[in-house]
Amino acid sequence: MTGEPGGSGEGPCSVINRNSIQVRSLRKAAILDRDGVLNDNRRPVNRPEELHLFADAARAVRMLNEAGLLVLVATNQGGVGLGYLSAPQLARIHAAMVAQLAAAGARIDGIAACIHRPDAGCSCRKPRPGLLLQLRDQFHLDLRASYMVGDRAVDIEAGRAAGTKTVGIGREAGPLADYAAISLWDAARWICADAAKSDGRQTPMLTSAHTVTQERMTER
Repeated sequence: MTGEPGGSGEGPCSVINRNSIQVRSLRKAAILDRDGVLNDNRRPVNRPEELHLFADAARAVRMLNEAGLLVLVATNQGGVGLGYLSAPQLARIHAAMVAQLAAAGARIDGIAACIHRPDAGCSCRKPRPGLLLQLRDQFHLDLRASYMVGDRAVDIEAGRAAGTKTVGIGREAGPLADYAAISLWDAARWICADAAKSDGRQTPMLTSAHTVTQERMTER
Protein backbone atom coordinates (compact mmCIF):
# COMPACT_ATOMS: atom_id res chain seq x y z
CA MET A 1 0.00 0.00 0.00
CA THR A 2 1.40 3.39 -0.92
CA GLY A 3 0.55 6.94 0.00
CA GLU A 4 -1.82 6.50 2.93
CA PRO A 5 -3.98 9.60 3.47
CA GLY A 6 -2.34 12.25 5.53
CA GLY A 7 0.70 13.17 3.50
CA SER A 8 1.82 16.75 4.01
CA GLY A 9 3.76 19.27 2.02
CA GLU A 10 3.29 19.64 -1.70
CA GLY A 11 1.97 16.13 -2.40
CA PRO A 12 -1.25 16.74 -4.33
CA CYS A 13 -3.23 13.83 -2.93
CA SER A 14 -3.12 10.48 -1.22
CA VAL A 15 -3.20 7.38 -3.39
CA ILE A 16 -3.88 3.93 -1.99
CA ASN A 17 -3.03 0.99 -4.25
CA ARG A 18 -5.22 -1.86 -3.03
CA ASN A 19 -3.78 -4.55 -5.28
CA SER A 20 -0.42 -5.36 -6.78
CA ILE A 21 -1.09 -5.24 -10.53
CA GLN A 22 1.43 -6.28 -13.16
CA VAL A 23 0.94 -3.88 -16.04
CA ARG A 24 1.87 -4.90 -19.58
CA SER A 25 -0.27 -2.34 -21.41
CA LEU A 26 -2.40 0.66 -20.60
CA ARG A 27 -5.51 -0.24 -18.63
CA LYS A 28 -9.11 0.94 -18.71
CA ALA A 29 -10.68 2.10 -15.48
CA ALA A 30 -13.96 3.23 -14.03
CA ILE A 31 -13.05 6.09 -11.70
CA LEU A 32 -15.78 6.73 -9.17
CA ASP A 33 -16.46 9.67 -6.96
CA ARG A 34 -17.24 8.46 -3.43
CA ASP A 35 -19.91 10.52 -1.70
CA GLY A 36 -23.22 10.46 -3.53
CA VAL A 37 -22.02 7.71 -5.88
CA LEU A 38 -20.95 4.81 -3.66
CA ASN A 39 -22.44 6.00 -0.40
CA ASP A 40 -25.25 8.15 0.92
CA ASN A 41 -23.88 11.54 1.93
CA ARG A 42 -26.95 13.32 3.19
CA ARG A 43 -25.01 13.52 6.46
CA PRO A 44 -21.24 13.98 6.82
CA VAL A 45 -19.15 10.81 6.88
CA ASN A 46 -16.47 11.39 9.52
CA ARG A 47 -16.35 7.89 11.05
CA PRO A 48 -16.57 4.37 9.57
CA GLU A 49 -19.95 3.74 11.19
CA GLU A 50 -21.35 6.78 9.35
CA LEU A 51 -20.59 5.24 5.95
CA HIS A 52 -23.74 3.80 4.37
CA LEU A 53 -23.22 2.30 0.92
CA PHE A 54 -26.04 2.51 -1.60
CA ALA A 55 -27.91 -0.75 -2.08
CA ASP A 56 -26.66 -1.13 -5.66
CA ALA A 57 -23.03 -0.19 -4.96
CA ALA A 58 -21.57 -3.67 -4.57
CA ARG A 59 -23.24 -5.22 -7.59
CA ALA A 60 -22.30 -2.21 -9.73
CA VAL A 61 -18.66 -2.41 -8.70
CA ARG A 62 -18.71 -6.18 -9.18
CA MET A 63 -20.08 -5.76 -12.72
CA LEU A 64 -17.23 -3.37 -13.53
CA ASN A 65 -14.72 -5.83 -12.04
CA GLU A 66 -16.11 -8.65 -14.15
CA ALA A 67 -15.90 -6.50 -17.28
CA GLY A 68 -12.14 -6.25 -16.76
CA LEU A 69 -12.00 -2.59 -15.73
CA LEU A 70 -10.01 -1.34 -12.80
CA VAL A 71 -12.33 0.29 -10.28
CA LEU A 72 -10.77 3.35 -8.66
CA VAL A 73 -12.11 6.07 -6.38
CA ALA A 74 -11.24 9.77 -6.73
CA THR A 75 -12.75 11.84 -3.95
CA ASN A 76 -12.55 15.36 -2.53
CA GLN A 77 -12.26 15.07 1.24
CA GLY A 78 -11.69 18.64 2.32
CA GLY A 79 -13.02 17.81 5.78
CA VAL A 80 -9.52 16.61 6.64
CA GLY A 81 -7.99 19.97 5.83
CA LEU A 82 -10.81 21.72 7.68
CA GLY A 83 -10.24 19.60 10.79
CA TYR A 84 -13.53 17.67 10.84
CA LEU A 85 -11.64 14.39 10.72
CA SER A 86 -8.03 13.27 10.63
CA ALA A 87 -6.16 11.53 7.85
CA PRO A 88 -6.05 8.26 9.85
CA GLN A 89 -9.82 8.50 10.37
CA LEU A 90 -10.28 8.90 6.60
CA ALA A 91 -8.08 5.86 6.04
CA ARG A 92 -10.29 3.85 8.41
CA ILE A 93 -13.43 4.98 6.56
CA HIS A 94 -11.93 3.86 3.27
CA ALA A 95 -10.79 0.55 4.76
CA ALA A 96 -14.35 -0.05 5.98
CA MET A 97 -15.75 0.80 2.54
CA VAL A 98 -13.35 -1.56 0.80
CA ALA A 99 -14.13 -4.32 3.31
CA GLN A 100 -17.90 -3.93 2.94
CA LEU A 101 -17.65 -4.12 -0.82
CA ALA A 102 -15.23 -7.06 -0.70
CA ALA A 103 -17.66 -8.96 1.52
CA ALA A 104 -20.16 -8.70 -1.34
CA GLY A 105 -17.62 -9.82 -3.94
CA ALA A 106 -16.75 -6.33 -5.23
CA ARG A 107 -13.19 -4.99 -5.51
CA ILE A 108 -11.84 -1.45 -5.26
CA ASP A 109 -8.38 -1.34 -6.81
CA GLY A 110 -7.26 2.05 -5.54
CA ILE A 111 -8.33 5.28 -3.88
CA ALA A 112 -7.08 8.82 -4.44
CA ALA A 113 -8.25 11.54 -2.05
CA CYS A 114 -7.66 15.27 -2.00
CA ILE A 115 -7.45 16.12 1.70
CA HIS A 116 -6.67 19.82 1.30
CA ARG A 117 -8.98 22.60 2.41
CA PRO A 118 -11.45 23.56 -0.33
CA ASP A 119 -9.81 27.00 -0.56
CA ALA A 120 -6.25 25.66 -0.72
CA GLY A 121 -5.95 26.13 -4.48
CA CYS A 122 -4.35 22.69 -4.92
CA SER A 123 -4.11 20.91 -8.25
CA CYS A 124 -5.86 17.76 -7.05
CA ARG A 125 -9.22 19.00 -5.83
CA LYS A 126 -11.88 18.38 -8.45
CA PRO A 127 -12.80 20.05 -10.84
CA ARG A 128 -9.05 20.08 -11.49
CA PRO A 129 -7.83 16.77 -12.92
CA GLY A 130 -4.93 16.15 -10.53
CA LEU A 131 -6.44 13.12 -8.81
CA LEU A 132 -7.16 11.42 -12.13
CA LEU A 133 -3.67 12.16 -13.42
CA GLN A 134 -2.17 10.63 -10.28
CA LEU A 135 -4.29 7.52 -10.79
CA ARG A 136 -3.21 7.43 -14.43
CA ASP A 137 0.44 7.38 -13.42
CA GLN A 138 -0.07 4.95 -10.54
CA PHE A 139 -2.09 2.41 -12.52
CA HIS A 140 -0.84 3.06 -16.08
CA LEU A 141 -4.28 4.06 -17.32
CA ASP A 142 -5.48 4.93 -20.77
CA LEU A 143 -7.65 7.84 -19.70
CA ARG A 144 -9.23 8.16 -23.16
CA ALA A 145 -10.63 4.66 -22.71
CA SER A 146 -11.57 5.21 -19.05
CA TYR A 147 -14.62 6.67 -17.33
CA MET A 148 -15.21 9.24 -14.59
CA VAL A 149 -18.46 8.75 -12.66
CA GLY A 150 -19.76 11.48 -10.38
CA ASP A 151 -22.83 13.14 -8.96
CA ARG A 152 -21.61 16.73 -9.26
CA ALA A 153 -20.49 19.00 -12.07
CA VAL A 154 -16.97 19.15 -10.59
CA ASP A 155 -16.60 15.40 -11.17
CA ILE A 156 -17.64 15.72 -14.79
CA GLU A 157 -15.36 18.70 -15.31
CA ALA A 158 -12.42 16.78 -13.84
CA GLY A 159 -13.09 13.84 -16.12
CA ARG A 160 -13.35 16.02 -19.20
CA ALA A 161 -10.14 17.85 -18.25
CA ALA A 162 -8.33 14.52 -17.87
CA GLY A 163 -9.71 13.20 -21.16
CA THR A 164 -12.00 10.44 -19.84
CA LYS A 165 -15.54 9.65 -20.86
CA THR A 166 -17.96 10.87 -18.21
CA VAL A 167 -21.09 9.61 -16.49
CA GLY A 168 -23.24 11.88 -14.34
CA ILE A 169 -25.56 10.59 -11.64
CA GLY A 170 -28.35 12.99 -10.70
CA ARG A 171 -29.22 16.59 -11.49
CA GLU A 172 -26.17 18.16 -9.86
CA ALA A 173 -23.88 16.41 -12.32
CA GLY A 174 -25.02 18.90 -14.95
CA PRO A 175 -25.67 18.45 -18.67
CA LEU A 176 -22.15 17.83 -19.98
CA ALA A 177 -21.66 14.14 -19.16
CA ASP A 178 -21.51 11.59 -21.97
CA TYR A 179 -24.23 9.60 -20.19
CA ALA A 180 -26.83 10.64 -17.62
CA ALA A 181 -27.45 7.80 -15.16
CA ILE A 182 -30.00 7.39 -12.39
CA SER A 183 -27.74 5.24 -10.19
CA LEU A 184 -24.32 3.65 -10.03
CA TRP A 185 -25.86 0.41 -11.32
CA ASP A 186 -27.22 2.25 -14.35
CA ALA A 187 -23.81 3.88 -14.84
CA ALA A 188 -22.03 0.52 -14.63
CA ARG A 189 -24.34 -1.04 -17.21
CA TRP A 190 -23.66 1.79 -19.66
CA ILE A 191 -19.90 1.72 -19.04
CA CYS A 192 -19.71 -2.04 -19.62
CA ALA A 193 -21.74 -1.72 -22.82
CA ASP A 194 -19.66 1.19 -24.08
CA ALA A 195 -16.36 -0.52 -23.23
CA ALA A 196 -17.49 -3.68 -25.01
CA LYS A 197 -18.55 -1.65 -28.05
CA SER A 198 -15.14 0.02 -28.13
CA ASP A 199 -13.56 -3.44 -28.07
CA GLY A 200 -15.77 -4.58 -30.94
CA ARG A 201 -17.96 -6.86 -28.85
CA GLN A 202 -21.74 -6.97 -29.26
CA THR A 203 -23.79 -5.65 -26.34
CA PRO A 204 -27.43 -4.89 -25.60
CA MET A 205 -28.65 -1.41 -26.51
CA LEU A 206 -28.93 0.89 -23.49
CA THR A 207 -30.78 4.16 -23.35
CA SER A 208 -29.85 7.19 -21.27
CA ALA A 209 -32.10 8.08 -18.38
CA HIS A 210 -33.06 11.72 -18.44
CA THR A 211 -35.48 11.77 -15.52
CA VAL A 212 -33.79 11.69 -12.15
CA THR A 213 -35.77 11.68 -8.93
CA GLN A 214 -33.10 11.10 -6.30
CA GLU A 215 -31.58 14.27 -4.94
CA ARG A 216 -27.87 14.23 -4.22
CA MET A 217 -26.03 16.18 -1.59
CA THR A 218 -22.63 17.76 -2.23
CA GLU A 219 -19.19 16.79 -0.98
CA ARG A 220 -17.31 19.08 1.31
